[in-house]
Amino acid sequence: MNSLAFKLIVSIVACMVLGALSGIRTSESIQTWYLELHKPSWNPPNWIFGPVWSVLYLLMGVSFALVWHSQSPLRTQAILIFLVQFFLNLAWSEIFFIQRHIGFALLEMTCMWIAILICIFQFYPIHRWASLLMLSYLAWVGFASFLTFTIWRLN
Repeated sequence: MNSLAFKLIVSIVACMVLGALSGIRTSESIQTWYLELHKPSWNPPNWIFGPVWSVLYLLMGVSFALVWHSQSPLRTQAILIFLVQFFLNLAWSEIFFIQRHIGFALLEMTCMWIAILICIFQFYPIHRWASLLMLSYLAWVGFASFLTFTIWRLN
């Protein structure tokens, strides 16, 4: 099946499920270790992260499906960089919450931010909207990077 609807469903479900599994894996650490960390006064409440990431995973899924559906000769390379940034996304939670290496998580998140930026540039000539849908994700990871940096400094 080569329809856009099929690719949208597969892409959105994959992004949402992988994101949810990552959240489930880290939930105990979030409710214990993370609560004990010194955080800045502007740290968002914990309940906001789930809804924000859900929207971002939804947008990533749509974005990926649009590129996957295209017939562009640039598609394979763009899909590869998407998968790299997505792997880095999932790895960050593991490094920060499970391994509890805040400094290494910050370094890894910097690599993730760069990979997202590259992904946006890779997507743009293939499908403009696919590229634009990734901008809120880039902004959120930029904010999360600064938050991670601040938590690293405070602890």
